[in-house]
Amino acid sequence: MTNKEFVRFNLKNIRCQELVRDFGSPLYVYDAQVFKDRFNSLVNSFDYPRVNIYYACKANTNLSVMRVFKRLGSRVDTVSPGEIFIALKAGFDPGELLFTPNNPTGSELEYAIDRDVMVTIGSIEVMKEYAKRAGKKEIFIRVNPDIGFGHHNHCITGGPASKFGIYFDKMDEAVSLARQLGLHVRGLHAHIGSGILRVDQFMEAMGMVLKSAEKIKGLDSVDFGGGIGVPYRPEEKPFDIRSFGVKSSVLMRDFSKKYGKELEFNLEPGKYLTAEGGFLLVTATNKKDTPAYRFVGTDSGFNHLIRPILYGSYHHILNCSNPDGEREDVVVAGNICESGDLFTMGPGGPEPRKIPEVRIGDILAITNAGAYSFAMSSNYNSRPRPAEVLLEDGKARLVRKRETFEDLVSHDLD
Repeated sequence: MTNKEFVRFNLKNIRCQELVRDFGSPLYVYDAQVFKDRFNSLVNSFDYPRVNIYYACKANTNLSVMRVFKRLGSRVDTVSPGEIFIALKAGFDPGELLFTPNNPTGSELEYAIDRDVMVTIGSIEVMKEYAKRAGKKEIFIRVNPDIGFGHHNHCITGGPASKFGIYFDKMDEAVSLARQLGLHVRGLHAHIGSGILRVDQFMEAMGMVLKSAEKIKGLDSVDFGGGIGVPYRPEEKPFDIRSFGVKSSVLMRDFSKKYGKELEFNLEPGKYLTAEGGFLLVTATNKKDTPAYRFVGTDSGFNHLIRPILYGSYHHILNCSNPDGEREDVVVAGNICESGDLFTMGPGGPEPRKIPEVRIGDILAITNAGAYSFAMSSNYNSRPRPAEVLLEDGKARLVRKRETFEDLVSHDLD
């Protein structure tokens, strides 16, 4: 591992072996400074006067992480009553939240209504259910703009194959129904996918959303969702935030002038704000050869980080204990009883990775694990989930306790 790799993945602040000694392994570690840098870089890229950043907290709902963004002035995008509960617990005001559910029940809609949280409606049937409970209220409508991008088909949330939003050609019907039901469409919302690294793709989607917005009278906001990606592979280029800020500011200024009103410009980043600030530290427990691969076994698995087996996602892996060792091709495996439990799993199967020689007991850092990592973890194989630690102002602080076996049966009613 070179110094350049350390800097690229912010490991200059991650004292891997000390952290494992103090808090155990496996261990999720978050660098608050990275979260702050990403948030500020995004906010400072715009010169449009009315920009609101809603942190898409499904990426990482740790209370301490949420409070970092609260202090930065962020708002919160929520997709479930549980996320509303967590956001309020973290200190956000109801007016700082958006609730954009997918196929919600009536009770879920009521949960948001009772707490005075703005709801985004994604279907005509849900609009009818909402109106029964809400009376006259403001809403956002989610449009499917017939376009979608993302790093994997599972993450593309726009276009004809997507379950999300009201298809753009049904928007006239939706707006008319809202008026009949006594609902005021305050904002138009869209989200096209996750892991987008090209500014032109995002701008194309924004243009499609604004085509729908220009037909709706009385809007106060246009919300373009999230989707800004981060480079998971070392050779990938990061999303050009400066270029995006300039181009989107011009687009919104021109559209507002045409619309006759300066609209709010909302974005809902999740991955961009948190992914690069998170690491999963694991310990090498085994090493073996087969005719096909050299496997390195660890004390974690896809119950802690599911993205490689679910999406074939690449996560760069560093050997913190032996950074200057001779590199070898290895498949890094977990401890779950599944053949696909590999941290170096690609779309087509196992992908050997060149890593400095791994010895039993070495600490490996799996990078870009701040988003959709712990949040997607489980107790599969009846294994407890790791602890989480936040690094801030030079201190390491435990922000979630390691689960115990007792936690696995805490629901027992006998």
